[in-house]
Amino acid sequence: NNDITPLLDLIIDKVPNHEGDPEGGFQMLVSSMDYDDYVGRIAVGKINRGRVKAKTNYTQIDRDGKPKSFSLAKLYTYEGLRKVESEEAVTGDIVGIAGMKEVEIGETLTDKEFPDALPVIEIDEPTLAIHFSSNSSPFAGREGEFVTSRQIRERLFRETRSNVSLRVEETDTQDTFKVSGRGELHLTILIETMRREGYEFSISRPEVLVKVMDGVLHEPEEFVILDIQEEYLGNVMEAMGKRKATLQDMAQNEGATRLEFVIPTRGLFGFRSEFLTLTKGTGVINRNFNQFIPHCGDIAQRINGVLISLENGTTTGFSLFNLQERGTLFWGAGQEVYTGMIVGENNKDNDLVVNVCKE
Repeated sequence: NNDITPLLDLIIDKVPNHEGDPEGGFQMLVSSMDYDDYVGRIAVGKINRGRVKAKTNYTQIDRDGKPKSFSLAKLYTYEGLRKVESEEAVTGDIVGIAGMKEVEIGETLTDKEFPDALPVIEIDEPTLAIHFSSNSSPFAGREGEFVTSRQIRERLFRETRSNVSLRVEETDTQDTFKVSGRGELHLTILIETMRREGYEFSISRPEVLVKVMDGVLHEPEEFVILDIQEEYLGNVMEAMGKRKATLQDMAQNEGATRLEFVIPTRGLFGFRSEFLTLTKGTGVINRNFNQFIPHCGDIAQRINGVLISLENGTTTGFSLFNLQERGTLFWGAGQEVYTGMIVGENNKDNDLVVNVCKE
């Protein structure tokens, strides 16, 4: 049953209404950002107090407590997932406000007669970076509509207008851009969104963002919860140990086990697929940024080598069948490959050049 009406009814019945003063001076904390090509940045938040009207002057208080006046050009409210232009909104409404040249999450928008700021909220720092570049493989330009570095650059910097946790930097290489985000999921969503929009590009392996604190090099650490069947406990514990994870807690109930770890973010690279293999697809993993910790030294990143195509051509069922015992193949028969292309994962720790086009 895909009907969520009972859930919505429950929310309406049980979740209390906002308790702000509807007659007080307008006050809103900016908690999200949107962008429109015509009006620019749009500050999104819930009205904490009072009411707000379009085409009226208000005060913007920045993160340092400095006030400045602005004219509210456009006021938006939300109907479902749709943004609707409105003339007025009241306490408890979620609104979008345009009219400020620059605005950041954590700033307060208030009535000019009552310029009191709300507590500033902090934005999580990026912990992971990936380099984006134009596709330079022999198959470049076959699948995407937007393939040039100029188009990729424009799209990435446009994303930063509304995705405030994202950082985009140009590098010494003209067609390569360093994109930093709050973890694998944050960056993966951007990559998949751009792919669906018709962008074609190459990405590098992820790298963690380190920083020096009190003269000591620090790296990001994550808190991880693993839910597994008891029979897989030994293998999972061994795998996490190799990745320098520290067990925080363990609970067992009727054959199921929940493990809680802290682990360097580097230690989780490639772990999801290994974890699903170890638990035969039954394990569940949840993770979240925990803190920055002193650098933990080297962590083994790749246990298995790769299978590399010997020549340009089309893969054949005959060659793939004979290579099955060598490892896990990424391609089926009838797929175009080029020299140097990774076509599979080796069962051993060395890289192996193979002919996947033999007839």
